[in-house]
Amino acid sequence: MILCQHKLSRSNRDKLQQFVAITGASDKNALQALKASDWQLEAAFDMFYSQPQPRSNDPYSDMILAEGISVLCSDLQVEPQDIVTLVLSWHMNAATACEFSKEEFFGGLQALGVDSIGKLQEKLSFMRSELKDEQKFHEIYNFAFGWAKEKGQKSLALDTAIGMWQLLFAEREWPLVNHWCDFLQNRHNKAISKDTWAQLLEFARTVDPALSNYDAEGAWPYLIDEFVEYLYDKSVVEK
Repeated sequence: MILCQHKLSRSNRDKLQQFVAITGASDKNALQALKASDWQLEAAFDMFYSQPQPRSNDPYSDMILAEGISVLCSDLQVEPQDIVTLVLSWHMNAATACEFSKEEFFGGLQALGVDSIGKLQEKLSFMRSELKDEQKFHEIYNFAFGWAKEKGQKSLALDTAIGMWQLLFAEREWPLVNHWCDFLQNRHNKAISKDTWAQLLEFARTVDPALSNYDAEGAWPYLIDEFVEYLYDKSVVEK
């Protein structure tokens, strides 16, 4: 099959390599699917996954897992921890980080209007720009909670939550993010609930970093009220 690859154009050779990396198919099966679909990558994926697979007893047989995601990121020339991978997962409505089902993957490509890895790469700047849109950022932020938490868990592990906050607030600057993370590690050290996750964005969006408009009688989660007291105790802000 290596000899056969030399007969392919560079574009088709790249598609073959991408197909094999993402699906785990053999070179032979990948080549058959791509040729039958006139080298349209999305159509080839559809054809491959619509056929009975010998791996069908494997619950992950239709999944693109960590290795495939790593190859996809390499082809897109982005790091797996780049926030654009979160935006991509949002477009694909992915249920869990570091994996895509075939429905999620193809649905996301269709939603973005692309049918190849090359065209997906061209969309990266657009996806980054979406983080500047307040409504879309809000949607991506809320999506991130379910996407990042462990399967079967209602809360988000603290270290994961802190990593996600640092990633997200690097895009939408919030001067208190490092103080918030320090507070959680020093005073809380527990998993983060969905309500706390959602309310923190509202707090960051509506309350001035100097807390000049903070309402102690407001309906904030207790953890945010404790954070405010922490800021006063540490003289980060004046009461």
